[in-house]
Amino acid sequence: MTTEHAFIHALRAIATDPAARRLADDAAVLQIGGEALVLTLDTVVEGVHYLPDDPPGDVAWKLVAVNVSDLSAKGATPMGCLYSHALGDEAWDTAFLAGLDEACRHFAIPLLGGDTVRMPKGAPRSFSLTALGKGQAHCPVPSRTAAKPGDRVWVSGTIGDAGLGLKIALGELDGPKAARATLVARYRRPTPEPRLGVALAPLVNAMMDVSDGLLVDSARLGTASDVSVHLSTASVPLSPALKAVCGETLEVLMAAMTAGDDYELLFTAPPENTAQIREIASALGCQVTAIGTVATGSGLSLTHEGQPLPLPERLGYQH
Repeated sequence: MTTEHAFIHALRAIATDPAARRLADDAAVLQIGGEALVLTLDTVVEGVHYLPDDPPGDVAWKLVAVNVSDLSAKGATPMGCLYSHALGDEAWDTAFLAGLDEACRHFAIPLLGGDTVRMPKGAPRSFSLTALGKGQAHCPVPSRTAAKPGDRVWVSGTIGDAGLGLKIALGELDGPKAARATLVARYRRPTPEPRLGVALAPLVNAMMDVSDGLLVDSARLGTASDVSVHLSTASVPLSPALKAVCGETLEVLMAAMTAGDDYELLFTAPPENTAQIREIASALGCQVTAIGTVATGSGLSLTHEGQPLPLPERLGYQH
């Protein structure tokens, strides 16, 4: 079991409660007295999810944000969180707590408790956070398993900014200063919008967040729903900052679609819900873009300027 996929498959023999959703989703959904409690846990590890010299306040922000993103993808309103802290340098920990406080206030998710541990000297830091959210009354909690043939595929925000921001933080790319700062901020401080997921939940068939890359997560959604997903590269939204640094070539598009850490919503919905989806996004000041369709069959396919495009060897990030 050397891959994440194989390990999760083995865990399904243990996670048999219906609340686990067969580990095919972004979160667990526990029904309590007719209400849905949504639970999710994410971990950030030094050298894997953040760079050793990233500001500690940004590390804390990202820890909260990635969990809020999962709640948003389930249409759940944040209720609270628990987290585990790896103790280290006092000044670093103090700055981390300032970022944690800022993030919890920004996303309106109160800290309820957690645990502290002391890491061995020289070991990479690791932080975990469990977020709890409340599902909506009279609305099923969206999953990634219910996309329907005929649905449109949508994504919120812009794609690829965080991946490019990581390259800039590593000193691998140059470009206009303001654009570079914007992209690095997208990598270090993602800003999922929980209100968007809550508002979209009654209108979608399937919804998840884009964490490991648009292509790999689209493929996962298709597999989970037993449908095929067809994306148009020309429709994938790129930010002005990304275009200022890299342009808008096919190579740039492919890199954006296989980069991780976007934390945008990926969802499918019947075509007749298009106007409502656009109205909701506009009212919240959010961007949503239709980027493809769902059909019968299986697999992921791409078109570029109306012509079939082979899939890249690597669809996105995998552990």
